Amino acid sequence: MQRKRSLTGLIGTSSLAGTLRRVSDSRFRLTAEDAYALSTEFGTPLYVIDEGGLCERIRRYRGALAALWPRYEVSFASKANSTVAALKVAHDAGATIDVASRGELEAALRAGVPASHCHLHGNNKSLDELRFALEQGVSHVMIDHLGEIDMIATLPQCATKFVLRVAPGVDPKTHAKISTGQADTKFGFNLANGAAEEALLHARKREIEIVGIHCHVGSQLMDGEAQENAAELLGIWLAEMSTKHGVSFDYLNVGGGLGVKYLDSDEPESIEDYVYRIMSRVRPVLEEAGMEPLIGMEPGRSLIAECGVTLYRVGVVKPVGEKTYVAVDGGLADNPRPVMYGAQYQVELLRDSKWEYQTDGPGAMSFTREVGEGAIVTVAGRHCETDTLFPDVELSRIPEPGELLQILTTGAYNSSMASNYNRYQRPATVLRRSNGEFALIQRPETYDEMFAREIIPEGL
Repeated sequence: MQRKRSLTGLIGTSSLAGTLRRVSDSRFRLTAEDAYALSTEFGTPLYVIDEGGLCERIRRYRGALAALWPRYEVSFASKANSTVAALKVAHDAGATIDVASRGELEAALRAGVPASHCHLHGNNKSLDELRFALEQGVSHVMIDHLGEIDMIATLPQCATKFVLRVAPGVDPKTHAKISTGQADTKFGFNLANGAAEEALLHARKREIEIVGIHCHVGSQLMDGEAQENAAELLGIWLAEMSTKHGVSFDYLNVGGGLGVKYLDSDEPESIEDYVYRIMSRVRPVLEEAGMEPLIGMEPGRSLIAECGVTLYRVGVVKPVGEKTYVAVDGGLADNPRPVMYGAQYQVELLRDSKWEYQTDGPGAMSFTREVGEGAIVTVAGRHCETDTLFPDVELSRIPEPGELLQILTTGAYNSSMASNYNRYQRPATVLRRSNGEFALIQRPETYDEMFAREIIPEGL
Protein backbone atom coordinates (compact mmCIF):
# COMPACT_ATOMS: atom_id res chain seq x y z
CA MET A 1 0.00 0.00 0.00
CA GLN A 2 1.36 3.42 -0.90
CA ARG A 3 2.18 5.69 1.98
CA LYS A 4 -0.17 8.63 2.43
CA ARG A 5 0.86 12.26 2.52
CA SER A 6 2.58 13.27 5.72
CA LEU A 7 0.32 14.38 8.54
CA THR A 8 2.83 17.00 9.66
CA GLY A 9 2.67 20.05 7.44
CA LEU A 10 -0.77 19.50 5.97
CA ILE A 11 -2.44 21.50 8.66
CA GLY A 12 0.59 22.50 10.68
CA THR A 13 2.27 21.27 13.81
CA SER A 14 0.22 23.36 16.23
CA SER A 15 -2.26 20.54 16.83
CA LEU A 16 0.50 18.08 17.62
CA ALA A 17 1.83 20.48 20.21
CA GLY A 18 -1.61 20.77 21.78
CA THR A 19 -2.20 24.39 20.74
CA LEU A 20 -5.50 24.49 18.91
CA ARG A 21 -6.75 27.26 16.69
CA ARG A 22 -10.09 28.41 18.02
CA VAL A 23 -12.73 29.49 15.58
CA SER A 24 -13.77 33.09 15.17
CA ASP A 25 -17.42 33.97 15.68
CA SER A 26 -19.00 32.97 12.38
CA ARG A 27 -22.51 32.41 13.75
CA PHE A 28 -25.30 33.38 11.38
CA ARG A 29 -27.24 36.50 12.36
CA LEU A 30 -30.10 38.44 10.82
CA THR A 31 -30.01 42.19 10.54
CA ALA A 32 -32.80 43.97 12.38
CA GLU A 33 -34.26 45.05 9.05
CA ASP A 34 -34.47 41.47 7.77
CA ALA A 35 -35.72 40.11 11.10
CA TYR A 36 -38.64 42.52 11.32
CA ALA A 37 -39.57 42.02 7.68
CA LEU A 38 -39.52 38.22 8.03
CA SER A 39 -41.47 38.25 11.29
CA THR A 40 -44.12 40.44 9.69
CA GLU A 41 -44.45 38.08 6.74
CA PHE A 42 -44.21 34.69 8.48
CA GLY A 43 -44.96 35.35 12.14
CA THR A 44 -43.06 34.31 15.23
CA PRO A 45 -41.59 32.12 16.55
CA LEU A 46 -39.64 31.75 13.32
CA TYR A 47 -36.69 29.55 12.43
CA VAL A 48 -34.23 30.92 9.86
CA ILE A 49 -31.31 28.89 8.48
CA ASP A 50 -28.47 29.95 6.23
CA GLU A 51 -27.83 27.89 3.09
CA GLY A 52 -24.37 29.29 2.45
CA GLY A 53 -23.16 28.53 5.96
CA LEU A 54 -24.30 24.91 5.78
CA CYS A 55 -22.60 24.39 2.41
CA GLU A 56 -19.40 26.00 3.65
CA ARG A 57 -19.16 23.73 6.69
CA ILE A 58 -19.69 20.62 4.59
CA ARG A 59 -16.99 21.83 2.22
CA ARG A 60 -14.57 22.34 5.12
CA TYR A 61 -15.16 18.85 6.54
CA ARG A 62 -14.68 17.32 3.11
CA GLY A 63 -11.55 19.35 2.46
CA ALA A 64 -10.01 18.45 5.81
CA LEU A 65 -10.62 14.74 5.26
CA ALA A 66 -9.45 14.83 1.64
CA ALA A 67 -6.10 16.28 2.77
CA LEU A 68 -5.49 13.29 5.04
CA TRP A 69 -7.11 10.21 3.52
CA PRO A 70 -7.95 9.12 -0.04
CA ARG A 71 -11.34 7.55 0.71
CA TYR A 72 -13.68 9.58 2.86
CA GLU A 73 -17.32 10.48 3.38
CA VAL A 74 -19.10 13.30 5.20
CA SER A 75 -22.65 12.39 6.20
CA PHE A 76 -25.13 14.92 7.58
CA ALA A 77 -26.83 13.60 10.73
CA SER A 78 -30.38 14.54 9.80
CA LYS A 79 -31.69 14.22 13.37
CA ALA A 80 -30.14 17.67 13.90
CA ASN A 81 -32.46 19.22 11.33
CA SER A 82 -34.55 17.04 9.01
CA THR A 83 -36.29 19.88 7.18
CA VAL A 84 -36.59 18.54 3.64
CA ALA A 85 -35.01 21.59 2.01
CA ALA A 86 -32.07 21.46 4.43
CA LEU A 87 -31.47 17.82 3.50
CA LYS A 88 -31.45 18.77 -0.17
CA VAL A 89 -28.95 21.55 0.49
CA ALA A 90 -26.69 19.15 2.42
CA HIS A 91 -26.84 16.48 -0.28
CA ASP A 92 -26.25 18.95 -3.09
CA ALA A 93 -23.19 20.18 -1.17
CA GLY A 94 -21.68 16.68 -1.25
CA ALA A 95 -22.88 15.09 1.98
CA THR A 96 -24.59 11.76 2.32
CA ILE A 97 -27.49 11.62 4.79
CA ASP A 98 -27.58 9.76 8.11
CA VAL A 99 -31.14 8.82 9.13
CA ALA A 100 -32.29 7.37 12.44
CA SER A 101 -35.83 6.31 11.50
CA ARG A 102 -38.10 5.60 8.55
CA GLY A 103 -39.46 9.12 8.91
CA GLU A 104 -36.03 10.65 8.46
CA LEU A 105 -35.40 8.34 5.50
CA GLU A 106 -38.72 9.45 3.99
CA ALA A 107 -37.63 13.07 4.45
CA ALA A 108 -34.37 12.39 2.61
CA LEU A 109 -36.15 10.62 -0.23
CA ARG A 110 -38.60 13.52 -0.58
CA ALA A 111 -35.61 15.84 -0.77
CA GLY A 112 -34.48 13.93 -3.84
CA VAL A 113 -31.64 12.14 -2.04
CA PRO A 114 -31.12 8.63 -3.47
CA ALA A 115 -31.51 5.92 -0.83
CA SER A 116 -28.03 4.75 -1.84
CA HIS A 117 -26.73 7.98 -0.31
CA CYS A 118 -28.37 7.31 3.08
CA HIS A 119 -27.31 5.39 6.19
CA LEU A 120 -29.86 3.93 8.62
CA HIS A 121 -29.23 4.08 12.36
CA GLY A 122 -31.41 3.24 15.36
CA ASN A 123 -31.12 1.13 18.50
CA ASN A 124 -34.57 -0.44 18.15
CA LYS A 125 -35.40 -0.70 14.45
CA SER A 126 -38.57 -2.57 13.60
CA LEU A 127 -38.71 -5.36 11.03
CA ASP A 128 -40.88 -3.16 8.79
CA GLU A 129 -38.40 -0.30 9.11
CA LEU A 130 -35.54 -2.57 8.08
CA ARG A 131 -37.55 -4.03 5.22
CA PHE A 132 -38.40 -0.58 3.88
CA ALA A 133 -34.77 0.58 4.10
CA LEU A 134 -33.48 -2.51 2.29
CA GLU A 135 -36.17 -2.28 -0.39
CA GLN A 136 -35.24 1.34 -1.01
CA GLY A 137 -31.56 0.40 -1.20
CA VAL A 138 -29.93 2.41 1.58
CA SER A 139 -26.15 2.46 1.46
CA HIS A 140 -25.44 1.15 4.98
CA VAL A 141 -27.42 -0.17 7.92
CA MET A 142 -25.72 0.28 11.30
CA ILE A 143 -26.61 -2.86 13.29
CA ASP A 144 -27.20 -2.23 16.98
CA HIS A 145 -27.97 -5.62 18.60
CA LEU A 146 -27.91 -9.37 17.95
CA GLY A 147 -31.65 -9.55 17.35
CA GLU A 148 -31.28 -7.08 14.52
CA ILE A 149 -28.88 -9.45 12.80
CA ASP A 150 -31.51 -12.17 13.04
CA MET A 151 -34.18 -9.85 11.60
CA ILE A 152 -31.97 -8.88 8.68
CA ALA A 153 -31.34 -12.56 7.95
CA THR A 154 -35.07 -13.03 7.28
CA LEU A 155 -35.19 -10.28 4.65
CA PRO A 156 -34.21 -10.44 0.98
CA GLN A 157 -30.57 -9.54 0.52
CA CYS A 158 -29.73 -6.51 -1.57
CA ALA A 159 -26.93 -4.07 -2.27
CA THR A 160 -27.09 -2.60 1.24
CA LYS A 161 -23.95 -3.00 3.33
CA PHE A 162 -23.99 -3.78 7.04
CA VAL A 163 -21.95 -2.13 9.77
CA LEU A 164 -21.73 -2.83 13.51
CA ARG A 165 -22.35 0.10 15.82
CA VAL A 166 -19.87 -0.23 18.66
CA ALA A 167 -19.27 1.41 22.03
CA PRO A 168 -15.54 1.96 22.56
CA GLY A 169 -15.88 2.59 26.29
CA VAL A 170 -14.70 6.20 26.36
CA ASP A 171 -16.47 8.81 28.48
CA PRO A 172 -16.68 12.17 26.70
CA LYS A 173 -16.70 15.49 28.52
CA THR A 174 -20.24 16.53 27.72
CA HIS A 175 -23.73 16.40 29.21
CA ALA A 176 -24.79 12.90 30.26
CA LYS A 177 -27.91 13.07 28.09
CA ILE A 178 -25.85 13.49 24.91
CA SER A 179 -23.08 11.06 25.85
CA THR A 180 -23.23 7.77 23.91
CA GLY A 181 -19.77 6.20 23.66
CA GLN A 182 -19.19 5.04 27.22
CA ALA A 183 -19.31 1.34 28.19
CA ASP A 184 -22.74 1.71 29.82
CA THR A 185 -24.89 2.80 26.88
CA LYS A 186 -27.96 1.54 25.05
CA PHE A 187 -26.18 1.94 21.73
CA GLY A 188 -24.27 -0.79 19.94
CA PHE A 189 -21.85 -3.52 20.95
CA ASN A 190 -19.16 -3.07 23.59
CA LEU A 191 -15.62 -3.47 22.27
CA ALA A 192 -13.91 -4.26 25.56
CA ASN A 193 -16.12 -7.13 26.78
CA GLY A 194 -16.15 -9.01 23.48
CA ALA A 195 -19.73 -8.16 22.50
CA ALA A 196 -18.64 -6.64 19.18
CA GLU A 197 -16.61 -9.70 18.24
CA GLU A 198 -19.53 -11.93 19.20
CA ALA A 199 -21.79 -9.90 16.92
CA LEU A 200 -19.28 -10.19 14.06
CA LEU A 201 -19.23 -13.98 14.38
CA HIS A 202 -23.02 -14.19 14.79
CA ALA A 203 -23.49 -12.22 11.58
CA ARG A 204 -21.12 -14.59 9.80
CA LYS A 205 -23.23 -17.56 10.94
CA ARG A 206 -26.32 -15.85 9.53
CA GLU A 207 -24.44 -15.19 6.27
CA ILE A 208 -24.50 -11.42 6.71
CA GLU A 209 -21.29 -9.70 5.71
CA ILE A 210 -20.09 -7.00 8.07
CA VAL A 211 -18.05 -4.44 6.14
CA GLY A 212 -17.03 -2.20 9.03
CA ILE A 213 -17.89 -0.46 12.28
CA HIS A 214 -19.41 2.80 13.45
CA CYS A 215 -19.11 4.74 16.69
CA HIS A 216 -20.47 8.00 18.08
CA VAL A 217 -19.09 8.97 21.47
CA GLY A 218 -21.32 11.95 22.18
CA SER A 219 -22.34 15.43 21.12
CA GLN A 220 -21.26 19.03 21.77
CA LEU A 221 -17.66 17.98 22.45
CA MET A 222 -15.48 20.94 23.37
CA ASP A 223 -12.61 18.60 24.26
CA GLY A 224 -11.89 16.08 21.49
CA GLU A 225 -9.76 13.72 23.58
CA ALA A 226 -12.52 11.11 23.92
CA GLN A 227 -13.17 11.19 20.17
CA GLU A 228 -9.45 10.77 19.45
CA ASN A 229 -9.15 7.84 21.84
CA ALA A 230 -12.24 6.21 20.33
CA ALA A 231 -10.91 6.56 16.79
CA GLU A 232 -7.67 4.82 17.72
CA LEU A 233 -9.55 2.02 19.48
CA LEU A 234 -11.75 1.52 16.42
CA GLY A 235 -8.71 1.20 14.18
CA ILE A 236 -7.04 -1.26 16.53
CA TRP A 237 -10.19 -3.41 16.70
CA LEU A 238 -10.54 -3.50 12.92
CA ALA A 239 -6.91 -4.56 12.55
CA GLU A 240 -7.23 -7.27 15.24
CA MET A 241 -10.46 -8.71 13.85
CA SER A 242 -9.09 -8.67 10.32
CA THR A 243 -6.04 -10.67 11.42
CA LYS A 244 -7.94 -12.98 13.75
CA HIS A 245 -10.93 -13.81 11.56
CA GLY A 246 -9.74 -12.96 8.06
CA VAL A 247 -12.39 -10.27 7.60
CA SER A 248 -11.80 -7.67 4.91
CA PHE A 249 -13.17 -4.46 6.39
CA ASP A 250 -13.89 -1.57 4.04
CA TYR A 251 -15.66 1.01 6.24
CA LEU A 252 -14.87 2.94 9.40
CA ASN A 253 -17.24 5.65 10.62
CA VAL A 254 -16.01 7.67 13.59
CA GLY A 255 -19.28 9.58 14.04
CA GLY A 256 -19.59 13.28 14.77
CA GLY A 257 -19.72 15.29 17.97
CA LEU A 258 -17.75 18.51 17.44
CA GLY A 259 -19.10 21.25 19.67
CA VAL A 260 -20.39 24.62 18.47
CA LYS A 261 -20.49 28.17 19.77
CA TYR A 262 -23.73 28.64 21.70
CA LEU A 263 -22.44 31.40 23.99
CA ASP A 264 -19.91 34.13 23.33
CA SER A 265 -17.66 32.40 25.89
CA ASP A 266 -17.70 29.02 24.08
CA GLU A 267 -14.49 28.18 22.21
CA PRO A 268 -14.94 25.08 20.03
CA GLU A 269 -11.94 24.02 17.99
CA SER A 270 -12.00 24.43 14.25
CA ILE A 271 -13.35 21.77 11.91
CA GLU A 272 -9.87 21.36 10.43
CA ASP A 273 -8.18 20.77 13.79
CA TYR A 274 -10.93 18.40 14.90
CA VAL A 275 -10.55 16.24 11.78
CA TYR A 276 -6.77 16.39 12.05
CA ARG A 277 -6.72 15.24 15.67
CA ILE A 278 -8.91 12.23 14.93
CA MET A 279 -7.00 11.23 11.81
CA SER A 280 -3.65 11.62 13.57
CA ARG A 281 -4.71 8.81 15.90
CA VAL A 282 -6.48 6.40 13.58
CA ARG A 283 -4.42 6.76 10.44
CA PRO A 284 -1.13 5.30 11.77
CA VAL A 285 -3.00 2.24 13.05
CA LEU A 286 -4.64 1.61 9.69
CA GLU A 287 -1.43 2.20 7.73
CA GLU A 288 0.49 -0.24 9.92
CA ALA A 289 -2.21 -2.86 9.30
CA GLY A 290 -2.18 -2.20 5.56
CA MET A 291 -5.86 -1.21 5.62
CA GLU A 292 -7.50 1.55 3.56
CA PRO A 293 -11.19 1.65 4.50
CA LEU A 294 -13.55 4.44 3.56
CA ILE A 295 -13.50 6.74 6.60
CA GLY A 296 -16.76 8.46 7.38
CA MET A 297 -17.74 11.29 9.70
CA GLU A 298 -21.33 12.10 10.69
CA PRO A 299 -21.53 15.68 11.96
CA GLY A 300 -24.96 17.15 12.48
CA ARG A 301 -24.85 19.88 15.10
CA SER A 302 -21.49 21.27 13.91
CA LEU A 303 -22.80 21.56 10.34
CA ILE A 304 -26.07 23.37 10.93
CA ALA A 305 -26.39 24.67 14.51
CA GLU A 306 -24.51 27.92 13.94
CA CYS A 307 -26.35 28.37 10.60
CA GLY A 308 -29.69 28.98 12.32
CA VAL A 309 -31.46 31.57 14.44
CA THR A 310 -34.89 31.73 16.06
CA LEU A 311 -36.93 34.91 16.31
CA TYR A 312 -39.32 35.51 19.22
CA ARG A 313 -41.61 38.45 19.87
CA VAL A 314 -41.68 39.87 23.37
CA GLY A 315 -45.03 39.82 25.16
CA VAL A 316 -45.32 40.42 28.90
CA VAL A 317 -42.44 42.10 30.74
CA LYS A 318 -42.93 41.43 34.43
CA PRO A 319 -40.70 42.55 37.35
CA VAL A 320 -40.86 39.94 40.15
CA GLY A 321 -38.80 40.91 43.17
CA GLU A 322 -35.25 41.47 41.94
CA LYS A 323 -35.90 39.62 38.68
CA THR A 324 -37.43 40.74 35.43
CA TYR A 325 -39.25 38.08 33.43
CA VAL A 326 -39.54 38.64 29.70
CA ALA A 327 -42.20 36.32 28.23
CA VAL A 328 -41.98 35.47 24.54
CA ASP A 329 -44.38 33.82 22.08
CA GLY A 330 -42.52 30.51 22.07
CA GLY A 331 -40.94 28.17 24.56
CA LEU A 332 -40.28 24.51 25.25
CA ALA A 333 -42.48 23.36 22.34
CA ASP A 334 -40.18 24.97 19.77
CA ASN A 335 -36.96 24.62 21.81
CA PRO A 336 -37.07 21.89 24.46
CA ARG A 337 -33.30 21.75 24.99
CA PRO A 338 -33.10 24.23 27.92
CA VAL A 339 -35.75 22.27 29.82
CA MET A 340 -34.29 18.88 28.86
CA TYR A 341 -30.68 19.49 29.87
CA GLY A 342 -30.05 23.10 30.68
CA ALA A 343 -28.85 24.13 27.22
CA GLN A 344 -27.76 27.77 27.00
CA TYR A 345 -28.02 30.21 24.12
CA GLN A 346 -26.89 33.70 23.17
CA VAL A 347 -29.84 36.11 23.16
CA GLU A 348 -29.82 39.38 21.26
CA LEU A 349 -32.35 42.20 21.48
CA LEU A 350 -32.89 43.29 17.91
CA ARG A 351 -34.60 46.54 18.77
CA ASP A 352 -31.66 48.23 20.34
CA SER A 353 -33.05 50.79 17.91
CA LYS A 354 -36.46 52.41 18.01
CA TRP A 355 -38.34 51.57 14.81
CA GLU A 356 -40.89 53.88 13.28
CA TYR A 357 -42.83 53.34 10.05
CA GLN A 358 -42.36 56.09 7.54
CA THR A 359 -45.34 57.55 5.75
CA ASP A 360 -43.66 58.13 2.41
CA GLY A 361 -43.56 54.55 1.16
CA PRO A 362 -45.16 51.18 1.82
CA GLY A 363 -43.12 49.09 4.23
CA ALA A 364 -40.36 51.68 4.53
CA MET A 365 -38.84 52.02 8.00
CA SER A 366 -36.46 54.37 9.74
CA PHE A 367 -34.98 54.22 13.19
CA THR A 368 -33.17 56.24 15.77
CA ARG A 369 -30.57 54.63 17.99
CA GLU A 370 -31.39 53.98 21.64
CA VAL A 371 -28.43 53.66 23.96
CA GLY A 372 -29.10 51.22 26.79
CA GLU A 373 -27.32 50.82 30.12
CA GLY A 374 -27.63 47.02 30.18
CA ALA A 375 -30.08 44.72 31.92
CA ILE A 376 -30.19 41.13 33.22
CA VAL A 377 -33.48 39.38 32.45
CA THR A 378 -34.91 35.86 32.42
CA VAL A 379 -36.59 34.94 29.15
CA ALA A 380 -39.58 32.68 29.81
CA GLY A 381 -41.79 30.75 27.43
CA ARG A 382 -45.57 30.81 27.13
CA HIS A 383 -46.26 27.20 28.10
CA CYS A 384 -48.05 26.00 31.20
CA GLU A 385 -44.80 24.94 32.87
CA THR A 386 -41.98 26.85 34.46
CA ASP A 387 -40.65 26.93 30.88
CA THR A 388 -37.53 28.97 31.53
CA LEU A 389 -35.85 29.36 28.18
CA PHE A 390 -32.87 31.59 28.95
CA PRO A 391 -32.18 32.51 32.58
CA ASP A 392 -30.17 35.59 33.54
CA VAL A 393 -29.27 36.83 30.06
CA GLU A 394 -27.65 40.20 29.56
CA LEU A 395 -29.34 42.57 27.13
CA SER A 396 -28.64 46.19 26.29
CA ARG A 397 -31.82 47.19 28.15
CA ILE A 398 -35.18 45.85 29.31
CA PRO A 399 -37.14 44.86 26.17
CA GLU A 400 -40.52 46.34 25.40
CA PRO A 401 -43.60 44.34 24.33
CA GLY A 402 -43.61 43.79 20.58
CA GLU A 403 -39.82 43.84 20.19
CA LEU A 404 -37.89 40.91 18.75
CA LEU A 405 -35.30 38.65 20.34
CA GLN A 406 -32.88 36.80 18.10
CA ILE A 407 -31.54 33.52 19.50
CA LEU A 408 -28.29 32.38 17.92
CA THR A 409 -27.13 28.83 17.10
CA THR A 410 -30.59 27.23 16.86
CA GLY A 411 -30.15 25.43 13.54
CA ALA A 412 -29.79 22.05 15.27
CA TYR A 413 -32.29 20.22 17.49
CA ASN A 414 -34.86 23.01 17.61
CA SER A 415 -37.07 22.46 14.57
CA SER A 416 -36.46 18.71 14.67
CA MET A 417 -37.56 18.48 18.34
CA ALA A 418 -40.53 20.84 18.06
CA SER A 419 -43.89 19.64 19.42
CA ASN A 420 -47.49 20.79 19.82
CA TYR A 421 -47.42 20.99 23.61
CA ASN A 422 -50.33 23.11 24.86
CA ARG A 423 -51.65 22.79 21.28
CA TYR A 424 -49.35 25.45 19.93
CA GLN A 425 -48.64 25.32 16.21
CA ARG A 426 -45.11 24.52 15.08
CA PRO A 427 -43.29 27.51 13.56
CA ALA A 428 -42.34 28.24 9.98
CA THR A 429 -38.79 27.87 8.67
CA VAL A 430 -37.18 30.28 6.22
CA LEU A 431 -33.99 29.65 4.26
CA ARG A 432 -31.61 32.46 3.47
CA ARG A 433 -30.36 31.50 0.03
CA SER A 434 -26.74 31.84 -1.03
CA ASN A 435 -27.73 34.91 -3.08
CA GLY A 436 -29.08 36.67 0.01
CA GLU A 437 -32.76 36.17 -0.79
CA PHE A 438 -35.16 34.47 1.64
CA ALA A 439 -37.42 31.52 0.80
CA LEU A 440 -40.08 29.79 2.90
CA ILE A 441 -39.20 26.09 3.25
CA GLN A 442 -41.65 25.11 5.99
CA ARG A 443 -44.87 27.04 6.43
CA PRO A 444 -46.48 27.59 9.84
CA GLU A 445 -48.59 24.66 10.96
CA THR A 446 -52.36 25.19 10.78
CA TYR A 447 -54.92 24.15 13.35
CA ASP A 448 -56.55 21.88 10.76
CA GLU A 449 -53.23 20.05 10.35
CA MET A 450 -52.79 19.81 14.09
CA PHE A 451 -56.21 18.19 14.58
CA ALA A 452 -56.26 16.06 11.42
CA ARG A 453 -55.46 12.89 13.41
CA GLU A 454 -58.25 13.35 15.95
CA ILE A 455 -61.31 11.06 15.91
CA ILE A 456 -64.41 11.18 18.11
CA PRO A 457 -66.06 7.72 18.06
CA GLU A 458 -69.77 7.50 17.30
CA GLY A 459 -71.89 7.67 20.41
CA LEU A 460 -69.27 9.40 22.49
